[in-house]
Amino acid sequence: MQFRDLAKQYQILKADIDKAMSDVASQAHYIMGPQVKELEQQLAEYVGVKHCLTCANGTDALTLALKAWGIGEGDAVFVPDFTFFASAEVVALEGATPIFVDVDDVTFNIDVKSLEFAIQQTLAEGKLTPKVVVAVDLFGLPANYPAVRAVAEKYSLLILEDGAQGFGGSINGQKSCSFGDISTTSFFPAKPLGCYGDGGAVFTDNDEWATLIESYRVHGKGTDKYDNVRIGINSRLDTLQAAILQVKLRAFDDEVERVNEVARAYTRTLNKYVKTPVIPEGYRSSWAQYTIQLPDEATRNNLQSALKAAGIPSMVYYPKTMHDQTAFNNCQSSNINYQSYSAARLCRTVLSLPMHPYMSLSEIEFICSSLIASV
Repeated sequence: MQFRDLAKQYQILKADIDKAMSDVASQAHYIMGPQVKELEQQLAEYVGVKHCLTCANGTDALTLALKAWGIGEGDAVFVPDFTFFASAEVVALEGATPIFVDVDDVTFNIDVKSLEFAIQQTLAEGKLTPKVVVAVDLFGLPANYPAVRAVAEKYSLLILEDGAQGFGGSINGQKSCSFGDISTTSFFPAKPLGCYGDGGAVFTDNDEWATLIESYRVHGKGTDKYDNVRIGINSRLDTLQAAILQVKLRAFDDEVERVNEVARAYTRTLNKYVKTPVIPEGYRSSWAQYTIQLPDEATRNNLQSALKAAGIPSMVYYPKTMHDQTAFNNCQSSNINYQSYSAARLCRTVLSLPMHPYMSLSEIEFICSSLIASV
C-alpha cells in the first residue's frame, strides 16, 4: 500500500502525460517553453487572480514573495509554530526574524488570538517592525483568512498565503492561493497538484509585485536576461514539469472531489474512535493529508507501529515545533514569550493516514479496521 499512490495516478493519466512529455522533447524548448506561459495563465484563471508566476519550487515561491516586499533585517514575520520548516526558513534566509504563533488545535491552522498576542508583544519589545503574516493552508485546509485579514489590517501587515498544501481548497467558493496579498504553492509530487520533480508558483493581483517577482526569478533581469538590475535567483519551472501539470490540472477538480469522498469515508468510520479532522462550514479541503489526533504520544506511536506491522504506511507531520528547531536558536527575538501549547501537543499526538484520489473502498476499510483494532 502506498501513502500517496502516484503510480496509480500516472496509470490513469498515462496517455496524456506521455504525449505531453513527448511533445516537449520533440519541441526541445526545455526551459521557459510555451507550456510554461500557458500553464501560468491556466493557473491564474483557476485560482481567480491576475498574475501567476511559476518557479522552481514552493520554497523559492515564498522567497520571491518576501523579496518583492523587501523583507529583511529588523522585520518581524509571524509564522505558525506547527508547519513545514520552509514556512519560516525563508524568513530567516532573508535576514528577517520569524515570530512563531500557536495554531488552532481543531483546524491546525494559525490561531488569530495567538497571532494578535505575538504582534502586541513584538510591538511592546520595540526591537523589530511587524511586517508580514505567513498563513499556512495546512494539510489542504485554508486558514481562517477573514479573521487573519482583520488582524493584519489592524496592524498594517501583509499576508503571505503559504498554499503549498492547500491548492484546490476554498472558502465559500473562493479558491486557495487567492487569499494572500501574495500567495504561493508547491508542485512537489506528493502535493495536491504535483509534478514529476520540483516546482512552485506565486499568485498576486498586484502588477508591481508581479513585475518584481518575474525579475527576481531570473537573476534579477531587467529588459532581458543579460540586463541585470537587481540581485535575484535562478528559479524557473522547466517546460517538462509545466506540460505534466497542464495534464494534471485538467483532472484536478475530479481528484479533489475524489479525495473529499475518501475523507468522508474515513471520518464516518473513525470518528467514534479517534479525533478526526474538522472542516468548518463553507470551507473545502484539498486533503494533502488526512490527519487524526490520538490522546497522547505513546498511543500515537503504538498505533503507528501496529499499522506498519499490517503493511499500512503512516506519517507524523510534524514531530517538532518550529520554535524548537535548532536552526532557529539564534534568529528568534529572545524576549518574545512563545505560548505554543496546541502546536506542542499536536507534535505529540497527530498521525497522517494514506490519502490519495484513487484509494479503493477496500483499502479504506482495511486501514480503518486495522486502526480500530489497535486503539
